[in-house]
Amino acid sequence: MTDVSAGTLAEMLDERRHLLELALWMFGSEVTAERIVQETYRRWYALDDGERAAIAVPRAWLTRVAGGICLELLAAASHTLSSPPAPGPPATLAPTAPTAPAAPTAAPTAAAPRPVTGPPQRQAPSAGAMLARHDRVARRFAAACDTGDATALRAVLAADAIVVSDGGGKLRAPVRPTYGAQAVARFVTALLAGQPPGTEPAVESVNGRTGLVLRQAGRAVAVVSVSVAGPEVTAVWIVLNPDKLHSWHRP
Repeated sequence: MTDVSAGTLAEMLDERRHLLELALWMFGSEVTAERIVQETYRRWYALDDGERAAIAVPRAWLTRVAGGICLELLAAASHTLSSPPAPGPPATLAPTAPTAPAAPTAAPTAAAPRPVTGPPQRQAPSAGAMLARHDRVARRFAAACDTGDATALRAVLAADAIVVSDGGGKLRAPVRPTYGAQAVARFVTALLAGQPPGTEPAVESVNGRTGLVLRQAGRAVAVVSVSVAGPEVTAVWIVLNPDKLHSWHRP
């Protein structure tokens, strides 16, 4: 078995917890969230060593793949909102996702630890350092959102950033993701500009990490979480479904 340093192991566990929290936030089901994370890692291990080595930021790649799987399930669910679900086991996760190469038919039943192909160039950051870094980047993102500064927003977004929004069939929110820093900045700016007068943004803890909550007269209208890699936001997750926002309302 390949030796893994304590710092690397902490980063891997934080990465898995991050993916699990995002999937749980989108669906509210631990079973579904676990299946999404399992499928995300299955697609990672379906890559060969060369393909994995070519991915500069694995965490960002995993986030995008998990987002694609969430969208597949959301799109499937949107076709059944007007009728009760048919009895039977949960639908099997589809084997394709944006930016993810085709996976083999046979797949392992459990994800193995990610192989370490060589010594790290520098010591992996601690969990506390990763949270602090996330906080700094998320606050830059929130500040740009608060001022409506599209240029500042693009500056904090990774070139291949993605935004995923969930209207849950209640609001006119796109199910398909938006890719690219410029497109994501336009989407987020338009979303904020489309809110009623008096909507107040607040920087708060979302899933244990710094995020953004928008409220109108104390009622939450959107909750925004971001995925971070280095100094950039790689994914923006926006929940608009009123049914999922009750716990965010304030007097």
